[in-house]
Amino acid sequence: MQVNISGHQLEVTKPLREYVELKFKKLEGHFDKITNVQVTMCVEKLKQKIEATLHIPGNEVVANAEHTDMYAAIDALTDKLDKQLKKHKEKTQSLLQGATGR
Repeated sequence: MQVNISGHQLEVTKPLREYVELKFKKLEGHFDKITNVQVTMCVEKLKQKIEATLHIPGNEVVANAEHTDMYAAIDALTDKLDKQLKKHKEKTQSLLQGATGR
């Protein structure tokens, strides 16, 4: 899995980059078919915003989050992505089971 991290009006420091990569490795443990991740962080006044696009075979998963603390925003983002990936995985498994059950 390739993780691309960029910042708008924000310097992506090494600790921030490592934290994001750690969180996305945990996501990869739940869904191992993630090929590429594009993460964009930005600061608007008092809000820290983060958005991510995960490329998976045949689809994309997109989520965003905002918080006053960037680390909390990263946590919220990965929670949203985790839920979406679980839902996608369950949907594809049920489709496969339905196709083989006939």
